[in-house]
Order: sequence, then C-alpha cells, then structure tokens
Amino acid sequence: MSGLTLSDFSVARGPCDVLRDISLSVGAGEFVGLLGPNGAGKTTLMRAALGLMPFRGRSSLAALSPRARARAAAWLPQQREIAWPVTVETLVALGRLPHLGAGQRPGARDQAAIDRAIARMQLDAFRKRAATQLSGGEQARVLIARTLAQDTPLLLADEPAAGLDPAHQITLMQTLREEARAGRSVIASIHDLGLAARFCDRLVVLSQGGVAADGPPARVLTADLLARVFHIRVYLQQSADGPICQPVGVIETSCATNGSQ
Repeated sequence: MSGLTLSDFSVARGPCDVLRDISLSVGAGEFVGLLGPNGAGKTTLMRAALGLMPFRGRSSLAALSPRARARAAAWLPQQREIAWPVTVETLVALGRLPHLGAGQRPGARDQAAIDRAIARMQLDAFRKRAATQLSGGEQARVLIARTLAQDTPLLLADEPAAGLDPAHQITLMQTLREEARAGRSVIASIHDLGLAARFCDRLVVLSQGGVAADGPPARVLTADLLARVFHIRVYLQQSADGPICQPVGVIETSCATNGSQ
C-alpha cells in the first residue's frame, strides 16, 4: 500500500461528530501538513485512519491487517514518554520489528536502517546512552529516529517538531521533506505555520469538523483563511529562503471554540 485514502470518513467523540464526511487522498511523494486550531480533529483523524479508534466510512490503512498496517505506516504520536532505560540504539531498533519474523534478529538491512535514522536525527553521540537519561528534546529525536527506522511507505506524525529547539525543528522538517521526495507519503500535524509554509508541499486545514482548505501553502495560507479559522492576523511574505508566515496578533471573537483534537 502507498499513501492514504479516506472516504466519507467521520469520527465521533461521545454523541458529537468531531469529523464529518471527510474524503482525502495522500499520494506517494507528498508531504502534507495537517493544520487547524486546538480541537479541530487533527490527532483524531490520524488515530482513526490508523484504526486506533472507531470511525465511520473507509480508511485504506485501517482496512489492512495489523501486521500489514505496521509495514505500511509508521506512527509518531504526541506522547513522547520513554518508560524503560534501554539504549538509544535499542529503542530505535524497535522500529524494525514489523519487518522481522518471530524470534528473528535484525540483519544487515535492518542495521543500515537503524544507523541511517540515528545519523539523520544527529544521535550518534548518544547511541549507547540510556534513552531515559536524555533531555526531553533529545528523547523526542530518539522517537522520531525509531519512526524513520521503520522505513514504511507512509509516515504519520503528530506535532513532530514539538519540544525541539529551532535548529532541530528545521532539521526535522528538512528530513520529512526529503523522505517525501524519496517517494514516501508524509502526513504531519503542525502548529507552527511558518514551518508548514516553508517545508510542506500541501496543506490540509481542518475546521468545524471538515476540510476548510486543501492545496499548496501559497494558496491555503491567506490572511482571510487564517483570520476565519485561527482568528489571527499574520505577516505573509515571500523570501529567498521560501514563504514566511508569522502570526502577529489575535482577532477578538465572542465565539469560543470547543472540541477534541
């Protein structure tokens, strides 16, 4: 399987639909940024698409068997807790489990994927350190490396840049863009509009249970849409390094936005 297709896709939390009748297709080679205010359903969409929570409609990913799904898609959730004091290399190596048979040890191809992921997240110096001894940002990079080591056609990441310093945020976004250019499908929920504008090929904006916009960043990130969906004023500019999208103020509104992300 390559990419992700959702058809007439709805997800409820209690008696209310968080997402309603969404149809969305993400193809190979696309880096899609999933945007929306808190409670818009970004996390819900990805978790339900993976079959981790009930939904109505169709998800091409959830239709697969659990083992086939693990080989088709890697998932980086928001929660970045590392419970056991295993080494960084051991934790990253867990990303290879879907490709191994029962009792099978990692081979040369698996080790190459592990080494590549560690290097891309700049973790070589921590390879033999217990992951629980690292800082929060370093632990986040270890878990991202585990996701990269899984080496699946589809990668879903929930706020992957959260907790990273600016340099590592940029490095991560460059890495995700490179993964897409190598032919993978990448979907990431992103709160930083500047990073989304700069690195994503396509943006999907969720609002009020549906898709408010879907297209290239230059077409999606308009002053009107950002005011309507996020209630913010923004500075938009093209630069030699790419588009700049910087929030500069809040537009007061009397309508509170409620929901579950």
